[in-house]
Amino acid sequence: MPARKSGSRVLIYSHDTFGLGHLRRCRAIAHALVENYSKLSVLILSGSPIIGSFDFRARVDFIRVPGVIKLRNGEYTSLNLHLDISETLALRQSIIQHTADIFAPDLFIVDKEPLGLRGEVASTLEMLKARGTKLVLGLRDILDEPARLSAEWQRKKAFPALRDLYDEIWVYGMQDIYAPLDGVSIPAMVADKITYTGYLCTPLPSAPAAMVWPEVTRNPYLLVTTGGGGDGEELIDWVLSAYELSALRAGPAPLPALIVLGPFMNPDAQAAFTARAVLLPAITILTFDSHIEQFEAGATAIVAMGGYNTFCEILARDKPALIVPRSAPRLEQTIRARRASDRGLVAMLADPSHNGTGVRDPEVMLTALLALPNQAPPSRTAITGISDGLSRMADIAASSLKPETRRTRRHSTDKRRHA
Repeated sequence: MPARKSGSRVLIYSHDTFGLGHLRRCRAIAHALVENYSKLSVLILSGSPIIGSFDFRARVDFIRVPGVIKLRNGEYTSLNLHLDISETLALRQSIIQHTADIFAPDLFIVDKEPLGLRGEVASTLEMLKARGTKLVLGLRDILDEPARLSAEWQRKKAFPALRDLYDEIWVYGMQDIYAPLDGVSIPAMVADKITYTGYLCTPLPSAPAAMVWPEVTRNPYLLVTTGGGGDGEELIDWVLSAYELSALRAGPAPLPALIVLGPFMNPDAQAAFTARAVLLPAITILTFDSHIEQFEAGATAIVAMGGYNTFCEILARDKPALIVPRSAPRLEQTIRARRASDRGLVAMLADPSHNGTGVRDPEVMLTALLALPNQAPPSRTAITGISDGLSRMADIAASSLKPETRRTRRHSTDKRRHA
């Protein structure tokens, strides 16, 4: 093997079966690390089919493992390859372990799944543990209800990994808003591994010179985003129905809206929504833009489902927001929206069709859209340190990096575990 260059290496794993959340979070972490440290290289292992659509900073790269997708019955299947799922998973496991073997990271960060998809990172964790690599499990602020999370991790045999393999557990949130492992039976030695970083709120990058700005962005507008879009059809339908109702009436109308459907939305649904939008001059529809943060920054307010990354971007852009969370297959978004609403960070509108109490009323959505521009932004709550997660995470990572990995930014003043 050739001699290794000086400096440190960080490997980040994300199973990425669907959506954009895991990929965007890992990308934000990678960018923050190379921004804070010179002589540091970060490699992302991802199953996202659209990872190549995103820009990456110098000293950050990615390897895409074969994609899989979760079916409605809970089983997995290969996304593109005509392979049995067992063959696809074996191929992924081999790529992951071989990459870790050659890359030889100083720090290995696993996103959300303690053993990876169907246990595919277990052998890699054991190999790196034997070499003395720092192993970190990174968790978003909310995973699911404690009882359901406990059952899931028991089924996936995750608890021994938390005890025996991982050195640290980083929670990308604040304990006084939500503690994702409260109510989960874990030993004290595992609880002692937990550090709360705050939310991973990314600064606004410069807009690319070739970026196309829709006409609607020339004046005040609402941004409606579903993230990846695979489960966003109900939100888009409800918003469009509100604008359709408004078009039939005299009186106040909501601000024009830029609706970004998301790359994983069903193509038939995309076509149906686009056809409806043609009849509504106040609506502009895009399928996907990898620089959506620019539209977030320009918007007067944001309407979204309440995924982790969107919530972080609402905080980072300091925009009034209306969250319409999903409640299945996990309660993650609903819990996040309720906690954030209780703290005055966002407004929440529960979808009545999710709990069987009724249909989505266009009048209810229209009322919420009319009120949204006058809502206070998240900064009015003055919750100290809520959006400082990336800088705190970079500080915490310092102990895992080689001494010659020079710090390029000043350390945060507060290095305590954030309770």
